Amino acid sequence: MSSSFGSLFRVTTFGESHCKAVGVIVDGCPPGLSLTEEDIQPQLTRRRPGQSALSTDRQEADQVVILSGTENGKTLGTPIGLQVANKDQRPKDYGNMRDIPRPSHADYTYQMKYGTRASSGGGRSSARETIGTVASGAIAAKVLKEKYGVEIVGWVSSVGDIDAQGIDGSTLTRDIVDQNIIRCPDHEAAAKMEKLVAELKEAGDSVGGVVSCVIRNVPIGLGEPTFEKLEAKLAQAMLAIPATKAFEIGSGFAGTRQRGSQHNDPFTVKEGKIGTLTNNSGGIQGGISNGENITLRIGFKPPATISLPQKTVDFKGESAILEAKGRHDPCVVPRAIPIVEGMAALVILDMAFRQEARKALQY
Repeated sequence: MSSSFGSLFRVTTFGESHCKAVGVIVDGCPPGLSLTEEDIQPQLTRRRPGQSALSTDRQEADQVVILSGTENGKTLGTPIGLQVANKDQRPKDYGNMRDIPRPSHADYTYQMKYGTRASSGGGRSSARETIGTVASGAIAAKVLKEKYGVEIVGWVSSVGDIDAQGIDGSTLTRDIVDQNIIRCPDHEAAAKMEKLVAELKEAGDSVGGVVSCVIRNVPIGLGEPTFEKLEAKLAQAMLAIPATKAFEIGSGFAGTRQRGSQHNDPFTVKEGKIGTLTNNSGGIQGGISNGENITLRIGFKPPATISLPQKTVDFKGESAILEAKGRHDPCVVPRAIPIVEGMAALVILDMAFRQEARKALQY
């Protein structure tokens, strides 16, 4: 199983949804960085379950503990160990699912691949695993902000068929995003989204949505063509998040409907530096960052575990009716924001370190 990500800034996550704890080992963080739990906790709090009426009812404080890699509030350059305890597990809720794979969940594929699986809570396929991503991503984001001035902000741009309008990612802040529980800066659309998700939670059903993300002040030159282009690494990172099914950068699929004369980004001079008039490229050209904002959109499917009765079969192939009794999100996108931001930070920082290493080797 592959649980590590990155090269020079490398993270390895561990733990299952119903074990004693989950966490991450961070290797490659520079020494001398000011770092305490308070630097990491805000993003985990944005991700934690039970934070609003629209999320799962599981109650976890998700308090992070730094186990290693720091002394007197400063990083040592050694591996940083981060851990979050699981306290509100209810394995008994999954008793009727031990022999029946949940439709569109990872139960069947994990069982077929490994010959065993964590039958309660989804194990490593659970979104609980993303705690490690968010915690390590918070460290990466701190380095990016202090060393390069990079800012990363995600928001909910759609839920079901409700789309946000008029969002300017160039000025958006996390405080603005967090002004409502659905995390959509378009308050009119947010109200409709909240109503839909609340209705589906009451009905025992679920719905998907899209998270948009902007990465600002990215240094020029990040990305390793040919097979580790910056957009390719970002796509890998985003599609590694549970429940993701789609990824777009810049104009995305809409760009396929345009002519080259419409889609090209003409160069110009901005504040004494070369930039582009438009940004259909989404901040990346030829797999390399060009200094413009990197804009992403990630599609999340409806959560697979729902409370409605579903006709299916058990592992023996015999007909069965499954009624899931666990506590589950009716829509994951509000809690997915810090996960997307964390994965983006891991990619950008790793690529920034690789570019610095390349410069150090130049004559």
